[in-house]
Amino acid sequence: MEASAALSSRGIPAVKFQCYSHNTFNGTRAMQVLSMATKKSNSSSSTKTTGSKKGNSVKLLTRVEQLRLLTKAEKAGLLSAAEKAGLSLTTIEELGLLSKAEELGVLSAATNPETPSTLFTLSLGLLLLGPAFVFLVPEDHTWEIAVQVLVALLSVVGGSAAFAASNLVANLQNIE
Repeated sequence: MEASAALSSRGIPAVKFQCYSHNTFNGTRAMQVLSMATKKSNSSSSTKTTGSKKGNSVKLLTRVEQLRLLTKAEKAGLLSAAEKAGLSLTTIEELGLLSKAEELGVLSAATNPETPSTLFTLSLGLLLLGPAFVFLVPEDHTWEIAVQVLVALLSVVGGSAAFAASNLVANLQNIE
């Protein structure tokens, strides 16, 4: 027998349980709680956390600090190169890139334990697409060759970027 109890004001079950008639404890039926609703907290934290495969939580900003990613970006000259290309903190703020990233769920994707494997699968698919496309598309006309080159370049660049993103997210999620 399966039942729901303690309905909320919206009709959502707060507690869902299952009763086993064959399991008894001191003459009473045993019940197993299948799910229990909890109230969401409205607190805003600077570190986005979510559950991971290991049962711990991923603290994105803490992990960025542990890996010293900002120091490495500074030493590599990435920040000055981005500024020379016209991408400064002011530009990011004016374009609303941070709020757009939040709307698109970039931070939740970065903390999702399935993201590295999804990105890795995407990278393999893209890296296999280029050679397959070049092999399957005939080379009878110049425009077909141009399309082959374009698809091959896009698949190599996209596959490489997805592979790098997969490794970065996996390193960020690695809890020590």
